[in-house]
Amino acid sequence: MFCLAIIKDTVPIHPQHFAVPADEAITAELNKKYANRVLHDVGLCIAVFDLTEVGDGRVRYGDGFLWYHVTLRMTVFRPFVSEVIIAKVKSSDEDGIRLTMGFFDDMYIPAMYLPQPSAFDPNERAHFWLPDSDLTTTTELLDTPTSDRMYIDQNEVVRVRVEQDEFFDDEPGPVKVVEGVVQERTRARPPYTIVCSIAEQGLGPIAWWSGAQVVEDEDAMEEE
Repeated sequence: MFCLAIIKDTVPIHPQHFAVPADEAITAELNKKYANRVLHDVGLCIAVFDLTEVGDGRVRYGDGFLWYHVTLRMTVFRPFVSEVIIAKVKSSDEDGIRLTMGFFDDMYIPAMYLPQPSAFDPNERAHFWLPDSDLTTTTELLDTPTSDRMYIDQNEVVRVRVEQDEFFDDEPGPVKVVEGVVQERTRARPPYTIVCSIAEQGLGPIAWWSGAQVVEDEDAMEEE
């Protein structure tokens, strides 16, 4: 889930921070620059792990700052494909489920990666799974008793598997004008998204499988 990325950068230190030890001042400036920022094809930066190399501070003409060439290791959030992680349901719609880690919200479970058969209940604003059912259409599933449905509710803790991650670099451009009419800007995509799945045994809301674990333990005790 978390890894270390090696980054090289040049860091300016303001004169008011000259009394602070260089490593501390440099680390503080790097955290200001990178913390909670997505680096393309790297991941979401969390915090500086350590400084592996720090050059001599040099003053550039005209600004009075000390500039340091540094090599650092950055703690980065980027789960690998097929990794199983714990998240929480943030919201749901017809297209799927949005998840949150608390510090990262651009995680999604598309409808195709939900356990089948499943459907979206517009009244509850939540998806549900109907285990051991041969029904296939949404209409049929929505006609079933609610007591038979296993809902995936908002704020529920779920165990998911990472299917893929995607990076986008949508740079803002000039406003488009067609025949004298200003066109609305398309909504910018998140710079980093993670696509997850719960379409396997053991995945999904943790409450689904906690009872199964108890049953397995009891069976093992009886055999002993």
